Amino acid sequence: MNKKDLLLVTVIGGAVGLLVQLPITTLTTSEPPMIIRIAVFVALLLLAPIALFVAHVASKWFAAVYQFAKFAAVGVLNTLIDAGILNALIVFTGVADGLSYSLFKGISFLGATTNSFLWNKLWTFGAKDKATVGETAKFYSVAIFNWVLNVVVASFVVNVLPRPDVVSPNLWANVGLLAGVAASFIGNFVGYKYFVFKKPESPTQVS
Repeated sequence: MNKKDLLLVTVIGGAVGLLVQLPITTLTTSEPPMIIRIAVFVALLLLAPIALFVAHVASKWFAAVYQFAKFAAVGVLNTLIDAGILNALIVFTGVADGLSYSLFKGISFLGATTNSFLWNKLWTFGAKDKATVGETAKFYSVAIFNWVLNVVVASFVVNVLPRPDVVSPNLWANVGLLAGVAASFIGNFVGYKYFVFKKPESPTQVS
Protein backbone atom coordinates (compact mmCIF):
# COMPACT_ATOMS: atom_id res chain seq x y z
CA MET A 1 0.00 0.00 0.00
CA ASN A 2 1.61 3.26 -1.11
CA LYS A 3 1.51 6.62 0.68
CA LYS A 4 -0.96 8.10 -1.81
CA ASP A 5 -3.53 5.36 -1.13
CA LEU A 6 -2.99 5.75 2.62
CA LEU A 7 -3.53 9.51 2.43
CA LEU A 8 -6.60 9.31 0.18
CA VAL A 9 -8.35 6.60 2.17
CA THR A 10 -7.72 8.61 5.36
CA VAL A 11 -9.28 11.65 3.66
CA ILE A 12 -12.29 9.46 2.81
CA GLY A 13 -12.51 8.24 6.42
CA GLY A 14 -12.45 11.82 7.70
CA ALA A 15 -15.05 12.97 5.16
CA VAL A 16 -17.34 10.08 6.10
CA GLY A 17 -16.85 10.94 9.78
CA LEU A 18 -18.04 14.49 9.09
CA LEU A 19 -20.89 13.59 6.73
CA VAL A 20 -22.35 11.01 9.12
CA GLN A 21 -23.11 13.80 11.60
CA LEU A 22 -26.25 14.90 9.72
CA PRO A 23 -27.91 11.45 9.72
CA ILE A 24 -27.04 11.19 13.42
CA THR A 25 -28.94 14.45 13.99
CA THR A 26 -31.89 13.31 11.87
CA LEU A 27 -32.22 9.85 13.42
CA THR A 28 -31.88 10.74 17.11
CA THR A 29 -34.71 12.17 19.19
CA SER A 30 -32.30 14.21 21.34
CA GLU A 31 -28.97 15.84 20.60
CA PRO A 32 -26.21 13.25 21.18
CA PRO A 33 -23.30 14.28 23.42
CA MET A 34 -20.39 15.90 21.58
CA ILE A 35 -18.11 13.13 22.83
CA ILE A 36 -20.19 10.62 20.84
CA ARG A 37 -19.84 12.69 17.68
CA ILE A 38 -16.09 13.02 18.16
CA ALA A 39 -15.73 9.29 18.87
CA VAL A 40 -17.61 8.41 15.66
CA PHE A 41 -15.41 10.78 13.65
CA VAL A 42 -12.15 9.42 15.10
CA ALA A 43 -13.28 5.80 14.69
CA LEU A 44 -14.08 6.28 11.01
CA LEU A 45 -10.88 8.27 10.44
CA LEU A 46 -8.82 5.36 11.80
CA LEU A 47 -10.92 2.50 10.45
CA ALA A 48 -10.56 3.49 6.79
CA PRO A 49 -6.75 3.06 6.51
CA ILE A 50 -6.82 -0.05 8.71
CA ALA A 51 -9.42 -1.68 6.44
CA LEU A 52 -7.41 -0.83 3.32
CA PHE A 53 -4.24 -2.24 4.89
CA VAL A 54 -6.06 -5.51 5.63
CA ALA A 55 -7.21 -5.60 2.00
CA HIS A 56 -3.63 -4.94 0.89
CA VAL A 57 -2.43 -7.98 2.86
CA ALA A 58 -5.31 -10.10 1.51
CA SER A 59 -4.48 -9.05 -2.06
CA LYS A 60 -1.39 -11.28 -1.92
CA TRP A 61 -3.81 -14.21 -2.25
CA PHE A 62 -6.75 -12.50 -4.02
CA ALA A 63 -5.52 -9.73 -6.29
CA ALA A 64 -8.90 -8.06 -6.83
CA VAL A 65 -9.50 -7.54 -3.09
CA TYR A 66 -7.41 -4.37 -2.89
CA GLN A 67 -9.16 -2.64 -5.78
CA PHE A 68 -12.54 -3.75 -4.45
CA ALA A 69 -11.62 -2.31 -1.02
CA LYS A 70 -10.85 1.05 -2.64
CA PHE A 71 -14.17 0.87 -4.47
CA ALA A 72 -15.91 0.05 -1.19
CA ALA A 73 -14.26 3.02 0.54
CA VAL A 74 -15.47 5.33 -2.22
CA GLY A 75 -18.86 3.62 -1.98
CA VAL A 76 -19.12 4.44 1.73
CA LEU A 77 -18.30 8.07 0.95
CA ASN A 78 -20.92 8.07 -1.81
CA THR A 79 -23.47 6.58 0.57
CA LEU A 80 -22.85 9.33 3.13
CA ILE A 81 -23.10 12.02 0.44
CA ASP A 82 -26.34 10.33 -0.67
CA ALA A 83 -27.58 10.19 2.94
CA GLY A 84 -26.44 13.75 3.68
CA ILE A 85 -28.33 15.26 0.75
CA LEU A 86 -31.40 13.07 1.40
CA ASN A 87 -31.55 13.92 5.09
CA ALA A 88 -30.94 17.61 4.43
CA LEU A 89 -33.95 17.63 2.06
CA ILE A 90 -36.04 15.73 4.63
CA VAL A 91 -35.11 18.20 7.39
CA PHE A 92 -35.73 21.19 5.12
CA THR A 93 -39.16 20.01 3.88
CA GLY A 94 -40.33 17.83 6.78
CA VAL A 95 -41.31 15.12 4.24
CA ALA A 96 -39.92 11.57 4.50
CA ASP A 97 -42.13 9.50 2.19
CA GLY A 98 -44.34 9.51 -0.91
CA LEU A 99 -43.44 10.94 -4.32
CA SER A 100 -41.33 13.65 -2.70
CA TYR A 101 -39.12 10.97 -1.16
CA SER A 102 -38.51 9.42 -4.58
CA LEU A 103 -37.59 12.86 -5.95
CA PHE A 104 -35.25 13.52 -3.02
CA LYS A 105 -33.67 10.11 -3.51
CA GLY A 106 -33.02 10.82 -7.17
CA ILE A 107 -31.35 14.15 -6.34
CA SER A 108 -29.19 12.65 -3.61
CA PHE A 109 -28.12 9.73 -5.82
CA LEU A 110 -27.10 12.14 -8.59
CA GLY A 111 -24.87 14.02 -6.17
CA ALA A 112 -23.26 10.81 -4.94
CA THR A 113 -22.77 9.57 -8.50
CA THR A 114 -20.85 12.67 -9.54
CA ASN A 115 -18.50 12.12 -6.60
CA SER A 116 -18.25 8.44 -7.57
CA PHE A 117 -17.11 9.27 -11.10
CA LEU A 118 -14.20 11.40 -9.93
CA TRP A 119 -12.93 9.09 -7.19
CA ASN A 120 -13.36 5.84 -9.11
CA LYS A 121 -11.80 7.16 -12.32
CA LEU A 122 -8.75 8.74 -10.72
CA TRP A 123 -8.16 6.45 -7.74
CA THR A 124 -10.00 3.11 -7.72
CA PHE A 125 -9.44 2.15 -11.35
CA GLY A 126 -6.49 4.45 -12.05
CA ALA A 127 -7.77 5.85 -15.35
CA LYS A 128 -5.28 8.70 -15.71
CA ASP A 129 -6.33 9.93 -19.15
CA LYS A 130 -8.57 12.95 -19.47
CA ALA A 131 -12.23 11.98 -19.37
CA THR A 132 -13.62 11.53 -22.88
CA VAL A 133 -17.18 11.96 -24.05
CA GLY A 134 -17.40 8.21 -24.63
CA GLU A 135 -16.10 7.33 -21.18
CA THR A 136 -18.43 9.80 -19.50
CA ALA A 137 -21.37 8.47 -21.52
CA LYS A 138 -20.51 4.90 -20.50
CA PHE A 139 -20.22 5.93 -16.87
CA TYR A 140 -23.58 7.63 -16.80
CA SER A 141 -25.19 4.74 -18.70
CA VAL A 142 -24.13 2.42 -15.90
CA ALA A 143 -25.01 5.07 -13.32
CA ILE A 144 -28.50 5.67 -14.75
CA PHE A 145 -29.28 1.94 -14.74
CA ASN A 146 -28.17 1.64 -11.14
CA TRP A 147 -29.83 4.96 -10.26
CA VAL A 148 -33.18 3.55 -11.41
CA LEU A 149 -32.51 0.34 -9.47
CA ASN A 150 -31.45 2.32 -6.39
CA VAL A 151 -34.45 4.67 -6.40
CA VAL A 152 -36.97 1.92 -7.20
CA VAL A 153 -35.73 -0.33 -4.40
CA ALA A 154 -35.53 2.55 -1.89
CA SER A 155 -39.00 3.81 -2.86
CA PHE A 156 -40.44 0.29 -2.65
CA VAL A 157 -39.13 -0.13 0.89
CA VAL A 158 -40.36 3.28 2.06
CA ASN A 159 -43.66 3.56 0.20
CA VAL A 160 -44.84 -0.07 -0.19
CA LEU A 161 -43.44 -2.17 2.64
CA PRO A 162 -45.20 -1.64 5.99
CA ARG A 163 -43.16 0.45 8.40
CA PRO A 164 -42.89 -1.10 11.89
CA ASP A 165 -44.56 1.04 14.53
CA VAL A 166 -41.33 1.29 16.53
CA VAL A 167 -39.46 2.77 13.54
CA SER A 168 -39.72 6.51 12.89
CA PRO A 169 -40.43 7.83 9.37
CA ASN A 170 -36.95 9.38 9.20
CA LEU A 171 -35.27 6.11 10.19
CA TRP A 172 -37.40 4.17 7.69
CA ALA A 173 -36.36 6.64 4.97
CA ASN A 174 -32.74 5.77 5.70
CA VAL A 175 -33.51 2.03 5.73
CA GLY A 176 -34.83 2.54 2.22
CA LEU A 177 -31.67 4.42 1.30
CA LEU A 178 -29.46 1.56 2.46
CA ALA A 179 -31.58 -1.00 0.61
CA GLY A 180 -31.17 1.01 -2.59
CA VAL A 181 -27.42 1.32 -2.08
CA ALA A 182 -27.08 -2.43 -1.53
CA ALA A 183 -29.06 -3.17 -4.69
CA SER A 184 -26.84 -1.01 -6.89
CA PHE A 185 -23.43 -1.59 -5.26
CA ILE A 186 -22.30 -4.73 -7.13
CA GLY A 187 -23.80 -3.50 -10.40
CA ASN A 188 -21.73 -0.34 -10.17
CA PHE A 189 -18.46 -2.19 -9.46
CA VAL A 190 -18.90 -4.62 -12.35
CA GLY A 191 -20.03 -1.89 -14.74
CA TYR A 192 -17.23 0.52 -13.88
CA LYS A 193 -14.46 -2.10 -13.84
CA TYR A 194 -15.35 -4.02 -17.00
CA PHE A 195 -17.22 -1.44 -19.08
CA VAL A 196 -16.35 2.15 -18.14
CA PHE A 197 -12.76 2.14 -16.88
CA LYS A 198 -11.56 -1.07 -18.51
CA LYS A 199 -7.94 -0.68 -19.47
CA PRO A 200 -7.04 -1.58 -23.06
CA GLU A 201 -5.08 -4.79 -23.38
CA SER A 202 -1.45 -4.42 -24.35
CA PRO A 203 -0.80 -5.52 -27.94
CA THR A 204 0.88 -8.90 -28.20
CA GLN A 205 4.45 -8.48 -29.22
CA VAL A 206 5.65 -10.59 -32.14
CA SER A 207 9.16 -11.92 -31.65
